Amino acid sequence: MNKSILLVEDDLNLGFLLMEFLEDEGYTVKLCRDGETGLQQVKLSSYDLCILDIMLPKMDGYDVARGIKRENEHIPFLFLSAKSLKEDRLKGYAIGAEDYLSKPFDEEELLCKIKVILRNQQGKSNAIEQPTQFNIGDYFFDYNRHELTYGEEYTKRITVKENEVLRLLCLHQNQVLKRDEAVEQIYGKKDYFLGRSFDVFISRLRKLLKNDPRIHIENVFKVGFILKVPTS
Repeated sequence: MNKSILLVEDDLNLGFLLMEFLEDEGYTVKLCRDGETGLQQVKLSSYDLCILDIMLPKMDGYDVARGIKRENEHIPFLFLSAKSLKEDRLKGYAIGAEDYLSKPFDEEELLCKIKVILRNQQGKSNAIEQPTQFNIGDYFFDYNRHELTYGEEYTKRITVKENEVLRLLCLHQNQVLKRDEAVEQIYGKKDYFLGRSFDVFISRLRKLLKNDPRIHIENVFKVGFILKVPTS
């Protein structure tokens, strides 16, 4: 079955070139020329991947990405933009982008990134043999539901990336989770900006787990992190 891609790009020439290239590779592509239309398409149809420009009419790519996450946080997306500053890339990754490619770009590189993202998504769908529910001190984490529950006080829905990082930490509970290996497993490759994005999610998880003082996510210098949880 063909994978479907939503392409949100206001440059009509580039949009049609990319659509033709991806369709030749076997993908079904829907092209939208502004952010509002792109977000509306996510509400109307199901897509396996979204490719977003950032500087778009009516709604920029960052806001489109946030809207996609609210609508269906399981849809992966990547940014394809002329904005190439480090701050722009880090902002994209912090929102939850799988990747960020600066214009001008190589079509074959884009195709490679798309294949990696879709393969990783399929791998997550097939990863049913590992545990999906974890007790973390006074917290209960349900990976499939993206939920973190604290005692009887509250249940919080966490983001896709928070969900993936927390599961890796739980699978390595009280053991070292190597940073480079975790970044590659979540994003499909090792990269400085992806590593910085991973660190952002570690910081978020520390805040989410702060109500139980027995729980710590400790840095192991130049190696990774340890989720320290009481065993009794």
